[in-house]
Amino acid sequence: MTNLDRALDIIKMSNEGQLMEALEKYYHEDSVKVEGTGEVTEGLAANREFHKQWLESIEQVHDGGLIAIAENAETGHVFAESWVDLTFKDGNRVKIQEAEVQTWVDGKIKHIRFYYDTRGM
Repeated sequence: MTNLDRALDIIKMSNEGQLMEALEKYYHEDSVKVEGTGEVTEGLAANREFHKQWLESIEQVHDGGLIAIAENAETGHVFAESWVDLTFKDGNRVKIQEAEVQTWVDGKIKHIRFYYDTRGM
């Protein structure tokens, strides 16, 4: 299984409501996530808590999709562009368009960085 296959499996699992299971399956114990805001989350336990809170803040996902995805197998990087239209529990509806760069080590995401516009969020 390539890192691209793994990244596509994360998307599939997330679309099936299994984001937390995908996190457990594919995030490295020492993973580092950098949000578009610059916020850094280090370690699987902290990323687990971040994603739990994220999911708890969402009232409804209206739609979403993958725009593009590519892999550089030589460097262990996967690049993806996607979007999601959702409503948070506070009533704020947003369409988030983002790009991400995943760095894979031994079949796990060791580093992931998201790029998105935070205006309106």
